[in-house]
Amino acid sequence: MLNITGGIALQSIGVVVIGRNEGNRLEACLLSVIGEGRSVVYVDSGSIDGSVALAHSLGVHVVELDLSVPFTAARARNTGFEYLLRVKPEVEFVQFVDGDCRVVEGWLESATRELVSQPDVVVVCGRRREEFPNNSIYNRLCDVEWNTPVGEAKACGGDAMMRVTAFKKVGGFNPTLIAGEEPELCVRLRRAGGKILRIDAEMTLHDAQIIRFGQWWKREIRNGHAYAEGAWLHGRSPERHWVRESLRSWFWALLLPLLTVASLSPTRGISILLLLMAYVFLAYRVYRLTHKRGHQSTDALLYAVFGVLEKYPKFLGQIQFLISKLLKRQPTLVEYKSVVRAS
Repeated sequence: MLNITGGIALQSIGVVVIGRNEGNRLEACLLSVIGEGRSVVYVDSGSIDGSVALAHSLGVHVVELDLSVPFTAARARNTGFEYLLRVKPEVEFVQFVDGDCRVVEGWLESATRELVSQPDVVVVCGRRREEFPNNSIYNRLCDVEWNTPVGEAKACGGDAMMRVTAFKKVGGFNPTLIAGEEPELCVRLRRAGGKILRIDAEMTLHDAQIIRFGQWWKREIRNGHAYAEGAWLHGRSPERHWVRESLRSWFWALLLPLLTVASLSPTRGISILLLLMAYVFLAYRVYRLTHKRGHQSTDALLYAVFGVLEKYPKFLGQIQFLISKLLKRQPTLVEYKSVVRAS
């Protein structure tokens, strides 16, 4: 066990970084976690921007993922975790971080302290913030999205510190999931008796670099796919994982518009007005909740507008998942990022 009386032994922490074509963001990420006695594993997924050479030059362990098997972030994290245990079998905690994030100084100490002091906690996450929220409205939307409540939580994101024994006990991430792998893992961890804790501490700075509407749209399609697959896997459990979120997209993006079209003639077009009023009401609810969480009015309004619009790509993502299931084929990754070349 760690001895926290005279300081936290960060040598008992391992770090797994995953990335693909992250460019300069990867360098910042790796530099933020490299430390004396700390094992860092970088898992690359077919980068063409020099990421592998960069990681080697910084002295971290590098694993190039076998791309003959369909890529998923879940499989990349599992591969990095397995390699970490081979080079450092005594590791107690593993920090997972995406290559487009930079770990804030002091986070590893804060997360380790929580895991040491609370044996029933198996995952600790903190504040993930968008590093450049003013670069685009989509980056600002991400920054609002990252601001989740502090305390015991149901799930974490891609950046989190996990207890190695608990992670191994449930078999790690589900490698077949193309999205939503972290919440799905947390369902199994909580079912095994573990707790997920979000603390009020700065964790990572994220660089989304979403500058086009099309990128945002694809990202929401991916989220919709995650909702559908999560509900498919755990929707029958007592907590009905992501069932409500999935049904919301079907209601707002399909059922309500269909009812509107079917009612056009009987209502002499008034159904369109009613549909618009329903969307305005939904936007107002999202605005009120977002503003209540401490966000500025402009950000809350932006988040509210896109909170209505997102129902459509999320619905499409669910349709894609159902088609894949019907045709019994493995879903393919929904990519929305542009290649960022290292300088």
